[in-house]
Amino acid sequence: MSYNNILLASHGTPGACAAEVAALNLSDSDLYHLIVIPDFWKGMMGDDWLNNAITQIDYGNYLEAELKQEVEINIQRVSAAAAERNINYNLELLQGKPTECLLKVADSHNFDLIVIGSTRPKSETGLNSRMDCKKILANLSIPLLIIPNV
Repeated sequence: MSYNNILLASHGTPGACAAEVAALNLSDSDLYHLIVIPDFWKGMMGDDWLNNAITQIDYGNYLEAELKQEVEINIQRVSAAAAERNINYNLELLQGKPTECLLKVADSHNFDLIVIGSTRPKSETGLNSRMDCKKILANLSIPLLIIPNV
């Protein structure tokens, strides 16, 4: 089974990487890669534990650079894999609430399928998913494929 126009929500975690592989394997022609930087990162300056403005600014700059590097690595990995398979790669980078961003992008195009990774198992360390699968399922009119975290 293959699809012409897939929306992939991915951000580089193990579950998201499993979704990337699945989306690439299912895609015939167009892959639309959505990366959402959750809004809780906005303005994170460490002001609850850093005690002067210069240190807070330095920390904010460091954090922003780290996030940028992670996003660039993700983009390079997925776009290179798409190019190897002659799949058209499109990118949408948004900041906000992941569920709302996914629904907004899903409504803006004529996708055949949406692919996301499953939530992180409790036994693994890392950030918890901010996707609200119940809300997504209640508001989508196209198929959603949730790939298990392997």
